[in-house]
Amino acid sequence: MAKLDPRGRKIKILATLGPASRSPEMIEKLLRAGADAFRVNMSHGDHATHAQTIAAIREVEKAVGRPVAVLCDLQGPKLRVGQFKDGKAVIRHSGHFTLDRDPAPGDETRVCLPHGELFGILRKGQRLLIDDGKLRLKVIEADESRILCSAEVGGVISDRKGVNVPDAVVPVPALTEKDRRDLAFALEQGADWIALSFVQRPEDVAEARKLMGGSQTALMAKIEKPAAVERLEEIIELADGIMVARGDLGVELNPEEVPPLQKRIVATTRRSGKPVVVATQMLESMIESPAPTRAEVSDVANAVYDGADAVMLSAETASGAWPVEAVTIMHRIAAQVESDPGYAERVHFTVVRPEATTASALAQASAAIAEAMTVAGIIVFTGSGSTARRVARERPRVPVLVLTPSQKIARRQALLWGVHAVPTKDIGSFEEMIAKGKRMALRQGFGTAGSKLVALAGVPFGTPGSTNLLHVVTLSGDELNKHDG
Repeated sequence: MAKLDPRGRKIKILATLGPASRSPEMIEKLLRAGADAFRVNMSHGDHATHAQTIAAIREVEKAVGRPVAVLCDLQGPKLRVGQFKDGKAVIRHSGHFTLDRDPAPGDETRVCLPHGELFGILRKGQRLLIDDGKLRLKVIEADESRILCSAEVGGVISDRKGVNVPDAVVPVPALTEKDRRDLAFALEQGADWIALSFVQRPEDVAEARKLMGGSQTALMAKIEKPAAVERLEEIIELADGIMVARGDLGVELNPEEVPPLQKRIVATTRRSGKPVVVATQMLESMIESPAPTRAEVSDVANAVYDGADAVMLSAETASGAWPVEAVTIMHRIAAQVESDPGYAERVHFTVVRPEATTASALAQASAAIAEAMTVAGIIVFTGSGSTARRVARERPRVPVLVLTPSQKIARRQALLWGVHAVPTKDIGSFEEMIAKGKRMALRQGFGTAGSKLVALAGVPFGTPGSTNLLHVVTLSGDELNKHDG
């Protein structure tokens, strides 16, 4: 099986796997079309199926010779109404409707809300959104036993439809019992990233982190609740990455509020040096159509111009009719935007200042050298991945080749902007670092004989967080055939 070359684009593509795409053959096709990482949605399917999917990813990863990230996305605490006598009912527009704690089947006047934690916290004037916002209720009065509402937007309501509460912090645990089982499973399966759904506060991230123990698996907080936006910087500090989950965010906020908020979340996360993923409905029409709408193309392009680390496909690849085409189109849009002469200027609209550390200053310097000189790329030697994140934060003009002795760290880089990671044996000296860096750069297509590269590493070697060395090297053709120890 032919190996995969570096992508030639900076932003990464995260594709969701499902019934339409989880076979080894389809996973390989998606990788070759442009996918860099795969999302396993724990809201659907069982552990046996997910285990087969992850095993298939690893099988294809080995064959194509490139580290591939696996992100397991936890379902989170989804609120739902109970059941109805006839399976559904009609809530009259402007009429009254009650949510109560009575388990009896509902009708057009009431239904059970089997979430006791909501009673007593809701106040007059707050909203309840049902079925992704298709029905909108406003609280008239609420106590420990019932919530009387007026229907601002009525319509058909059916069994177990989801409930969003945008105006209150809901006192539910960040992880349900199902989430805890799914988290343990994902860690056993060697997932590279865990996505935490419906984060409301920093404590939610801390709780998940505690359950993960000392795992090297990275934790991504999904921003899909207005309450999370209010404490965004605290959440970013505790997480390893952020996802702009525009589905529920778009339900709980007015539609016009989401685009500027997306830009704010992307910019704030970028300043931290942690990866940020833009997700949901990016090429939604391609679930059924082989071509996207012009608006969808503009949406993807906008995320690329903003400098997001990755863009995500959901149902387009999980259950859609055109999964490979969706990845191909997303790859083409990203490559086209990144070839725009104005791209570099726009991606630097977000001003990123280095921390007061040697590693951050050298990362900034490497990007400045790449801007000032004709340089083919930046080589980063890292054990923990932190130097790679610092360099990627600068959004350098040239690609970044990350060399790491850890396969786990190499896989995590699959969601990091501009990075091509290669697992390789550790180095023990400066001379070995330079020689290996040159060999790997030539083998991975980072320049040709005579090309210059910027190398970043830490001395003493093998000590995490010790980046203190920057060196400009020139490639020569005879290094390509040397033995790689």
